[in-house]
Order: sequence, then structure tokens, then C-alpha cells
Amino acid sequence: MIETLGTYINMHWISVALTVLYFGTIIATIVVILSENRSPVKSLAWVTVLLLLPVLGLVLYIVFGRNITNTRMISRRNRRKLRRQESYRKVNLKKTGLDNSSLQQIQLAKNLSGAIFYPNNKVKVYINGQDKFKDLLRDLDNARTYINIQYYIFHNDTIGKQVSDALVRAAKRGVTVRMIYDHVGSFRTSDSFFRKLKKEGVAAYPFFKVVFPPFGTRINWRNHRKICVIDGAIGYIGGMNVADRYIDGGKQFKKWRDTHLRITGPAVGGLQYSFAVDWNFMGQPLIEDSVTIEERPGGVGLQLLTSGPTSQWTNLEFLFTKAIANAKKRVYIQTPYFLPTEGLLRALQTAALSGVDVRVMVPNKSDSLMLDHATRSYFVECLKAGIKLYLYDGGMLHAKMVLVDEELVSIGSTNFDFRSFEHNFEANMQIYSSEVNQQMDEVFRQDLRESRRVRLNEWKKRPITQKAAASIIRLLSPIL
Repeated sequence: MIETLGTYINMHWISVALTVLYFGTIIATIVVILSENRSPVKSLAWVTVLLLLPVLGLVLYIVFGRNITNTRMISRRNRRKLRRQESYRKVNLKKTGLDNSSLQQIQLAKNLSGAIFYPNNKVKVYINGQDKFKDLLRDLDNARTYINIQYYIFHNDTIGKQVSDALVRAAKRGVTVRMIYDHVGSFRTSDSFFRKLKKEGVAAYPFFKVVFPPFGTRINWRNHRKICVIDGAIGYIGGMNVADRYIDGGKQFKKWRDTHLRITGPAVGGLQYSFAVDWNFMGQPLIEDSVTIEERPGGVGLQLLTSGPTSQWTNLEFLFTKAIANAKKRVYIQTPYFLPTEGLLRALQTAALSGVDVRVMVPNKSDSLMLDHATRSYFVECLKAGIKLYLYDGGMLHAKMVLVDEELVSIGSTNFDFRSFEHNFEANMQIYSSEVNQQMDEVFRQDLRESRRVRLNEWKKRPITQKAAASIIRLLSPIL
């Protein structure tokens, strides 16, 4: 009897101790969140999750909530070495003929990340996967010295095998082939696929490999960039990954609408620099390949801006905010997911209310039902301010483009959402060209023919279940 009572008392105190320890951990985590001085919206979202779902909330925070801002991706010494390989020439921006808004954008990007403005480039725009991969495969087969290729998703399907076969052929003829794939983005692809590539001479490595439990916290920081550099002379960047659905829409969509770029000229040096930093960050040797600087007189001015969770600033959010604030005539946005930060939402509303033609195009149905609901939770606020919203019915709209006035276009991997601005490693090419701006304006208007405009009165009449789903998921949008 006495032994039983003693056991009960011991179990009681153990239970009390564990309870105190657990809630102490929750409180300590909340203190850490508040001390990081993040945006109030995001901090409140995490505190709410921790208070309402203590056990699940703590696990979610450990996996998704940590902050790695100001983590150095590469040493200053190695940065200087990489820049010296470019041998770029400094440009007198006042003599470029660009308008004052563009000059401010260029200065902002430079101050945010050291982004270099490269004049006199040639740009080819792709709006479908068929054309993009046809040219990419040809360029891979023509490579003579090196290939640096980086994608968020790399699938072992038809196009994945075609690209991997091209990389193997290049390696066998003596070309140095380096490959970065995102470990989470490529979860569906077996490790044997990448092991075979390595066996055939391709240096293929995952970015932030997630191995549970010690590296479970890495799952939130994904490398979303899509970059390829061939012989330092040709570069690719945009929104398309390596998977069949980026060509044919897959089983879910009748068509996949995306945007990608092929670049020749000095801006290829910017793509090479971005890849080399990521490669070095992964613990690989510093890349010492040269970059061919071949300017195209009268060509296009380009500036690559990268961002990620290690950056001091949310670089691309800053850039878009400034561009929207500078807009005098129009702001056109295409994005698969529209979850703007508070600052970007206010910038768009302010622009629309001041008479700027602000248009946002999203897919009528994306590849994420949850993000569809989250996107729609912002519609009423936008419509009331005069922002024109369009639902693309032609298939999956995966294009990521911001077009402002008649000179600036931004194309790359960045979605217009919290994840891209704060958690992903992203890369967008800023294009300063009236010709490319006009070309993308025509593409946007072409997509309008396959879209339907959202009207405020009609939108308010949608089913109450849809309104409720959007409102609930909206609470989690800062941490989705």
C-alpha cells in the first residue's frame, strides 16, 4: 500500500515537472519569436498557433519557424574571387538613357545585394516548356567547357531523362557538369536517379538535404531558383522546373503557362555568380570557371537580384514595393499564388487608388487548393481599391512576372507570396527595356483572352463555405 502510494506521488511529480517543462518551452519559444522583432502579422500568427495548438504548434515552429537571417553564404574573400572572374565593366547609368524610376530600381538592387547592372544583353522569352527545353537540350549538347545547372524540381520522367542524358553525354566528352537540385522539391525522384548521374560523371548534389531528425529544421528553407549556365556564354532563368508537366500540363491541367528566359551577354556572369555562391554554401569547392563577356551593342540592360532567408533584407519584396510605388501608368502581375505582404498589398492599393492601372492574374485553379483559398482571401481588399483581378482559365498559370510602366519587367522564380519573399532562395532577372516590356505586355494581353475578370458584386455572392475556407486559411498565410 505504501509502495503504491509512493509510486503514485512520484508519477504525480514527474507529470507536474513535465507539464511545467513543456509550457515553459512554449513560453520560451514565444519569447524568442517576439525578441526577433519580425513583422507583427507573422509573429502573431506563430503565437496564435502555439497557444491554440501547443503540441503541434511547437513541432511546426521547430520545423518551419526558425530564423537564419544574416547567415553568411560565402566568405568575403571568395566573393571577391568570383567577381574578379567576371571582369565586368562599370557603367555610367546616366548615359544609359533609362528613366529615373529604373535608375532608382538599379540602385536599390545594388544596395540590397551588390547586384550588378549589365548592359547590352540579348534576351529570348519562352512562354511554354516545349520551346524552352528544345533550346536548352540543344545548348547542353553544344557545351564545350562546363555546365552549371540548378532546379527546384528535377523529375525522373521523359524530359528529366532527356536533360539528364544530355548532362551525361556532356560529362563523357570532358565537360565539367555541376548540378544542384532542391532536396524537398525533388522528393518524388528516387536517390538512385541522382546516384546514377554522379556515377556517370555529373557532380549532382541536393541543397539543404533533409535528414530526420537532426536536420528536420532545414525543410522550411528551399532553393527555388531555376538557373543554368553553359560555358559562361549562355544562361537560363525563369519559372520552369524539369518535369513533364511544365511541357504538357500533366494529368491535372490541359496546359502549363510559364515564363522563362535565355540570356546571352555579360548578365550571364550574374547567373554564374549566383550558382557559384550556392555551390560554395553547400560545402563544395569555389568555382573558378571563366565567364565569356560578349556584349550586344544596343542590347538589353539586365540586373539579377537574388534573395533568401539568409539575406538581411527581403530583397525582392523591397524591389517590388519600390517599383509599384514608382509606377505612373501600369502594374501587371502574373503569379500562381497571390499572398502579398501587408506592405505590398498597401502599395498595390495605393497605386490603384491613385489612378495606376493595376492588374493581377492568377490561375483559376492552381496545383494547391489551400493556396487557392489563401489567394482568394485578398480579393475583396484588392477589388475595393480598384485593382483588376483575373482568373486564368487556360490551364495552370505558373508564370512569375511583374511589369511596371513601359521599361521594367521582372521575371524569375519568385511567387508573389510570403514563402518566396521570406523563406525561399529565389532569383529574378530585372529587365530594363521598352522592347521587352512591350513584348511581355502583349503576352499578358494574350493571356487575358483566356481569363475572366473578377467583379466585386459577383465575388461577394460566392458560397459561404468558400468565404469561410478563405478566411480561416488567411490566418496562416504568413507561415504557409
